[in-house]
Amino acid sequence: MSRNGNTSHSGGGALAVPVILAAVGGNTDALCSVVNHYQGYILALSTKRLYDENGNSFFVIDEELRQELETRLITKVLMFKPKTA
Repeated sequence: MSRNGNTSHSGGGALAVPVILAAVGGNTDALCSVVNHYQGYILALSTKRLYDENGNSFFVIDEELRQELETRLITKVLMFKPKTA
């Protein structure tokens, strides 16, 4: 559910078309729903493996990369021009 209580997903885990269209139109809540939908993927892409001085590995989120990916997603959504029937 989105922050305003509306369901942002249709049954199969995909974003609902009205949510996508609202996001393309600049609706802030819909844009948040799109970003939230892709948050797991964004976090996976921005996760880096680092090593400490003993050679032990650990994972960190590259916050700069995460923010860049979110910004690019929002930018592309706002630039998207849906085909008209």
